[in-house]
Amino acid sequence: ASEEVSKSLQAMKEILCGTNDKEPPTEAVAQLAQELYSSGLLVTLIADLQLIDFEGKKDVTQIFNNILRRQIGARSPTVEYISSHPHILSMLLKGYEAPQIALRCGIMLRECIRHEPLAKIVLFSNQFRDFFKYVELSTFDIASDAFATFKIFEDYEKLLLSENYVTKRQSLKIFEDYEKLLLSENYVTKRQSLK
Repeated sequence: ASEEVSKSLQAMKEILCGTNDKEPPTEAVAQLAQELYSSGLLVTLIADLQLIDFEGKKDVTQIFNNILRRQIGARSPTVEYISSHPHILSMLLKGYEAPQIALRCGIMLRECIRHEPLAKIVLFSNQFRDFFKYVELSTFDIASDAFATFKIFEDYEKLLLSENYVTKRQSLKIFEDYEKLLLSENYVTKRQSLK
């Protein structure tokens, strides 16, 4: 079964990314994207990422990020799909708690939050404050990856303030959590927070 999954992931990656000598066929990419949405396979790939071998995890990340960047005119169909299925973002964020998939989930989550509608979903979710926990994890590479993802939200600071999305109570909690990072016993966490 594992070999079949690997072959299927390789085939999907070739459809989306093409090969060394030819570009991906537009119609096949559109069909694959539609199938990923309608079958729920995109969700399944993330939900079962832990069960996929190392190379397969890399393929899933490449497939996910490639399909997320796909645009049709001004539309981004995958951004729209994830916006209507926000549990995908929750699964990616929760991925920081599983060391074997944390870095892969981080890569996919960073790609998601580069799109404002998806960043808003994460920012205003109850899970957003989990970043303060993830950046303090004892595993250096996971904590650093979580901090890299957390830093992308700096770009949305003006959006938060200008549109009054965060209540005073929420912003006080965020600042309290951030202050804990500044006072952290962990030198790296403290230094990155000061930056």
